[in-house]
Amino acid sequence: MEKLSLKDAPTPGSPRRGPSLSGPPQGPPQLPPQMFTTAAQLLDLTDKKLMLVLRDGRKLSGILRSWDQFANLVLTNTNERYFVTTTEQPKPRNLYCDVARGTYLVRGENVLLLGEVDLDKDDEPPAGWEQGNADEVFELHRAAEAERKRRDKAKARKAGNLWGGDMEGSGEVLF
Repeated sequence: MEKLSLKDAPTPGSPRRGPSLSGPPQGPPQLPPQMFTTAAQLLDLTDKKLMLVLRDGRKLSGILRSWDQFANLVLTNTNERYFVTTTEQPKPRNLYCDVARGTYLVRGENVLLLGEVDLDKDDEPPAGWEQGNADEVFELHRAAEAERKRRDKAKARKAGNLWGGDMEGSGEVLF
């Protein structure tokens, strides 16, 4: 290993080691914009159409207009999308619908996932799904959520009896 001091000049063709004392001062190295993992990453997404999945399972799409350091988001022209699978015979159907919600404020801690919408594919239905009547899809979705909550409550009751404790409400997200 070479023993060099700060006063030793680099030999021609050798790689630079450490800061140079003779050249102009260099600033800290800059990271590419895709390396940001803070709310500053939202700067590139401002005024673009986004799809958000919230912690409670809701799916929103809208145009990002504003945001803050906590990643609280303001969306305009927001639609909430509902997905439901019918159990009709002979063949079940996968239905979805969009419900207009207008301007929407989303608290940053409730965002599970977000991504930019490809505007070229925005008008196409999701693969394997067909657009249904909003009233029908919304009612089927409400019934499916009620059934899911009933099953979860029964599972919690059984687990509470098995483990000797009250499990009521232990896994729910309360707002």
